[in-house]
Amino acid sequence: MISAVEVVDVRFPTSASLDGSDAMNPDPDYSAAYVVLRDDDGSEGHGFTFTIGRGNDVCCAAIEALSALVIGTDAADLGEFHRRLTHDSQIRWLGPEKGVVHLAAAALVNAAWDLAARRAGLPVWKFLSAMSPERIVDCVDWRYLSDALTPGEALELLRAAEPGKAERIAELERDGYPAYTTSPGWLGYSDEKVVRLAKRAVAEGYGQIKLKVGADLADDRRRFAAARAAVGPDVRIAVDANQRWDVDRAVEWMSALAEFDPWWIEEPTSPDDILGHAAIRRRIAPIKVATGEHCHNRVMFKQLLQAEAVDFLQLDAARVAGVNENLAILLLAKRFDVPVCPHAGGVGLCELVGHLSMFDYTSVSASLEDRVIEYVDHLHEHFTEPTVIENGRYRAPRAPGFSAEMRRESLRHYTYPNGPEWSRKR
Repeated sequence: MISAVEVVDVRFPTSASLDGSDAMNPDPDYSAAYVVLRDDDGSEGHGFTFTIGRGNDVCCAAIEALSALVIGTDAADLGEFHRRLTHDSQIRWLGPEKGVVHLAAAALVNAAWDLAARRAGLPVWKFLSAMSPERIVDCVDWRYLSDALTPGEALELLRAAEPGKAERIAELERDGYPAYTTSPGWLGYSDEKVVRLAKRAVAEGYGQIKLKVGADLADDRRRFAAARAAVGPDVRIAVDANQRWDVDRAVEWMSALAEFDPWWIEEPTSPDDILGHAAIRRRIAPIKVATGEHCHNRVMFKQLLQAEAVDFLQLDAARVAGVNENLAILLLAKRFDVPVCPHAGGVGLCELVGHLSMFDYTSVSASLEDRVIEYVDHLHEHFTEPTVIENGRYRAPRAPGFSAEMRRESLRHYTYPNGPEWSRKR
């Protein structure tokens, strides 16, 4: 039984170096509303949701409010654990299934999966891969999805992926999963730094990089031209506007960047504007459209897919309500044959999404075609099992759990507002 829930407000002063800067978020302090589930048998489960500074305390308060629903319960039934947090009528009213309460649910649900996988002695991706199709389907909340995918159809998709699963697991353990990097492209970086980091990324084995765009068109054209000259014609360069534009402006801006051969435009407009994304996709083809990191829930993903609004689906490990809701999203993506290329970076998101993409390959999509996981090279040193990249690929996690546990010293040092890092700034 879960006997206690510990919540920590953890923040890193990334705004000092402009790591993470983009057209909408010029000075982020990457942060985590971090949670530890403590079971009365002495075992622990670690989880978090991601923010960029102010408001992280609000997420922590929401986790504490939800904690009353899980203390004294058994987290072994992961489907029921998820439903307990997302079906409570009074707390759900604050969403429903969106906003701060949904972020809080993500932290607790991810911690429950970490706890379950640790007990099984498996990393989450292998823990999921070992589950039967029936158990996977039972973990999903099927409300509002039947017009796009039913539980029976999901079972068929999972059963169809069973052949070759063992070989795919072995392949991941040997070769890892393809990555792309955003590290060269933060908007606050100088042209010289963009070029230097882009060349380094190619030398390190990446076949795709990403640039932030959207603040100034002349600057974007100059930076994109420099990056393209640095990496050559064969490396994919994606661009990310971080919700900066209206629909017509997005079309105009991407038309002006088309000569540099962008692979996709990410979040070209409001993340809530499904029809806007569909219109942009039609009008800028063959440039592709990617989005999803700010989608509230599985219903929004369903509609993006039904509206043919995206070429690449970018789920986030901690934006929706944790692993369970991401299982639904992976199954929907398979149903509509759209590649999943997760959003990562932030605090610990790389550590989490590797598990989800690897499960997708072993048990859902059974494909690596046009699939890559985002990677950003900072803050990994604060985790006990950090993401490892080898030759431009995520190495498959081997340690039991969800790779979510932060080092005790990091928690102590970066706790807000009284940790040493923040005390000395006052």
